Amino acid sequence: MKVYLSCEGVDALVGIEDDARDLLAAAQLEDGELSIVLCGDGWIRRLNAEWRGMDATTDVLSFPQEDEVVLGDLVVSLHTAARQAEERGCGLRDEVRVLLVHGLLHLLGYDHDKGERECAKMAAAERKLLDRLAWKGEGLIASTHGA
Repeated sequence: MKVYLSCEGVDALVGIEDDARDLLAAAQLEDGELSIVLCGDGWIRRLNAEWRGMDATTDVLSFPQEDEVVLGDLVVSLHTAARQAEERGCGLRDEVRVLLVHGLLHLLGYDHDKGERECAKMAAAERKLLDRLAWKGEGLIASTHGA
């Protein structure tokens, strides 16, 4: 498995590449390749406006690839993640881990915006991966949708 990490205007977060490899293994995607971009709010807001038509910051964006090996790209705003970590009472690395799980599930086709049933399926998948990895924190869907 390969993880490519780049940073746009922010410092790298120590351990994030190892976390991504652990996540791919837990999701049984050992042959997968994943690109992760850590950025600030300005960068992710521009991407969100360009690709989703939403002129607002967000925590994570997923850009799937139609490839069996290359899963896609995850873009994480460390600024938003830091605010959410403070609100949720956890560390930045734990919050980014939750965002990686959430983003990876989007790459795999899960979509919590497609109704209650799909939201529940994605929440369960988030919890399963977080538990497999023994990572702290509530899944993003559970914390925002009350699932």
